[in-house]
Amino acid sequence: MAEAPLPAIRSLPSWLLGRAAARGRALVAEALATQGMKMWHHVVLSAVRDLAPVAQADLGRSVGLDPKDLVGVLNDLQSASLVRREPDPKDRRKNAVRLTPEGERMLQRCEEAARAANAELLAPLPAQERERFVEMLVRVSGTTGES
Repeated sequence: MAEAPLPAIRSLPSWLLGRAAARGRALVAEALATQGMKMWHHVVLSAVRDLAPVAQADLGRSVGLDPKDLVGVLNDLQSASLVRREPDPKDRRKNAVRLTPEGERMLQRCEEAARAANAELLAPLPAQERERFVEMLVRVSGTTGES
């Protein structure tokens, strides 16, 4: 079945951004899959590195993941020996999450894979345009864009 032309829709910046985002997510997901990881695994590993030791509930809030979904992601990561959950020294009723040395190595591989996927996404643009495009995306998205 052929797609309808819909030029009025397909020329909207919101439609174009959505298509670019979908392509970017697909490229990153494929790259992470080569490491045996999924997008949420990468997000959680990155947040744990940045926040550790972090209470499990705080981790979920920081990445915007439902607590029951976070438990599943953490179970996967712990089964793969990438994170440790242990009693939080500040509140023994809570679990604190930390990366293991293998988790740090996996995160580095995931970051490299994600960077390569993003380079592929932006490959049609010359380097100067890529930098400008990212700056504009940060402004349009309302985020800080900080790493």
